[in-house]
Amino acid sequence: MKSKILFLFLILIFTLSAIAQHKSQIKIGRLKYSGGGDWYNDPSAETNLLEFAKKNAGLDTDARYEFVEIMSEKIFNYPILFLTGHGNIFFSSAEAIRLREYLTRGGFIYADDDYGMDKSFRREIKKIFPELNLTEIPFSHGIFNSFYPFPNGAPKIHEHDNKPPQSFGLFYSGRLVLFYTFESNPSDGWADREIHNDSEEKRIEALKFGTNILVWTLTQ
Repeated sequence: MKSKILFLFLILIFTLSAIAQHKSQIKIGRLKYSGGGDWYNDPSAETNLLEFAKKNAGLDTDARYEFVEIMSEKIFNYPILFLTGHGNIFFSSAEAIRLREYLTRGGFIYADDDYGMDKSFRREIKKIFPELNLTEIPFSHGIFNSFYPFPNGAPKIHEHDNKPPQSFGLFYSGRLVLFYTFESNPSDGWADREIHNDSEEKRIEALKFGTNILVWTLTQ
């Protein structure tokens, strides 16, 4: 009887330890939004990035695809939310308040224009922080060299309109709370190679840049 109780106790300790370790692992939440845009595209992107960052930067990541609804309490379980898509984005008033709460409590959003979301993204972000404006991030900013050097800013992974890549941000109380890449599209380079047929060089460049975003977010 005593041995059985000891065995069950050890199983409980092991289970609790595994749960605690899982909760401490770095996760990315794919932000689900309304409006018709394909917020769900390329689900392999986050998985590949988290695996790359674990292998090459030593980050303790939970390499899985997880989406989160804005009004869910689970949103606060993610240090980073990832927002992407090709089409329209819409936040209700309640969702804008929730996203503001998430960001002002220490959260971070990385948004990547997958081509076609720029206009609606800029409109909806003003709902969250009407007093703030997106500002272009200078190449000297720490996010561009937090782990890998990107002296010229965000890499050009997809051509889109053949314009130079740009990075923008929102700063709240001096902290970068939202980072937005335009005409760059690193997240397409994170996806499985056969999806976009990016060269291995481009994919590694995109994954390195994504790792920079993770490292910067987690060390600020």
